[in-house]
Amino acid sequence: MKVVNQVQPDANQMKGFADPGPEGPIYMVNLLKFKPKAEYADGRATDLTGEEAYAIYGAGVSKLLLEVGGAPMFSASVERLMLGEVEDLWDKVAIAMYPSRAAMLKMMQMPTMAEIGVHRAAGLAGQLNIETAGAMGAWLNKPDI
Repeated sequence: MKVVNQVQPDANQMKGFADPGPEGPIYMVNLLKFKPKAEYADGRATDLTGEEAYAIYGAGVSKLLLEVGGAPMFSASVERLMLGEVEDLWDKVAIAMYPSRAAMLKMMQMPTMAEIGVHRAAGLAGQLNIETAGAMGAWLNKPDI
């Protein structure tokens, strides 16, 4: 399995927002890899780590999520790889709920997102975003598992 962290979606990934998607909310799983030191595109001097710069972005995103009917669901540091193999672990996992793909796209196009996005770009070395759908905890009600 090849894994490539990115900071921006490619054209095909962006086209996916036009698809109707599943009924009900989507849960975006974010696997985050931070730069050791934040690097701003405008060259500003900073003592922030990549994680600290991303935290500024995360605080802003949490507010925008609520505006589009979503919510931050979970965030935690990655401690270790318990099963499998990967060349390099991510630093943090975060999950955000959006009521739909359209709501996520709407949020991505908000002017505030462009303003706070500089902190995301400064802090991230790369990430994977994995769209999931289904009820949280639904597997708990399945006796065959």
